[in-house]
Amino acid sequence: MTFFINMRQSWRPIIAICATSLILAGCSTFGGKKKAELAYQERPAETLYDNALKDMDNRRFDRAILYFDEVERQHPFSRWARRAMLMSSFAHYSSGDYDEAVSAAQRFISLHPGSDSTPYAYYLIAICHYEQIFDVGRDQGTTVLAERALQQVVRRYPDSDYARDARLKLELTHDHLAGKEMDVGRWYLREHQQLAAIGRFKNVVKKYDTTSQVEEAMHRLVEAYVSLGLIGEAKQVGSVLGYNYPSGDWYQDTYTLLSKYGVDLQTELKVERKRGYWRRLKERLF
Repeated sequence: MTFFINMRQSWRPIIAICATSLILAGCSTFGGKKKAELAYQERPAETLYDNALKDMDNRRFDRAILYFDEVERQHPFSRWARRAMLMSSFAHYSSGDYDEAVSAAQRFISLHPGSDSTPYAYYLIAICHYEQIFDVGRDQGTTVLAERALQQVVRRYPDSDYARDARLKLELTHDHLAGKEMDVGRWYLREHQQLAAIGRFKNVVKKYDTTSQVEEAMHRLVEAYVSLGLIGEAKQVGSVLGYNYPSGDWYQDTYTLLSKYGVDLQTELKVERKRGYWRRLKERLF
């Protein structure tokens, strides 16, 4: 089965598992949301499923969910029931009901771990968490859940299209988590809690060393060490920063700062290049 990665733009490729074509009916309020009232009437699984697909086409996601769930209820052992379970999850996702989407996808995985559609179920869980990532000023619990779910996709299905997209989203997720660490670290620095700030900045360099936050994290480490009078440690971090980002603005700020304390980073860089122990130095520092 093949799915498109951009689910918001087109949902139809997601149902390569299913048939197409369809019917419809009215709606009413249920649980605070608009949902269809379906009087129980035994109908073929294909008919119920096609009704759900037409509602998906018309973005009547609540009604589509009822039809998909009805497929399961009336025909629990049919091949349509398995398809309807996953499509119900996708319909919840499309309506913005992420918790229900995750719950339905997890249920699908537990009941059908070997299905060809299971990779998509894992991916859908990851996307539900990913789309709930908030700005760095707020709690990052959802970002952590997104990171774990995306890693699951990459680990379980490394050669899939889902994994390729998950890797890209992981980079953005890591940058977001690193941004949160930086935000907290800067606050500690402003509050003159240098040791706590150093822990945060080191965490960025160690755990998120491929993100855009690393240069600033190393400069802030230099600032923290200098404020504690630890010029030797500041010089070492500044040297690593200069070696890896010699033309960056943060290195220029570090160079200017350390110059005030008699440290010539250009000379230090020449010496360290001759020694050739950058990797060991970085491992020891961070």
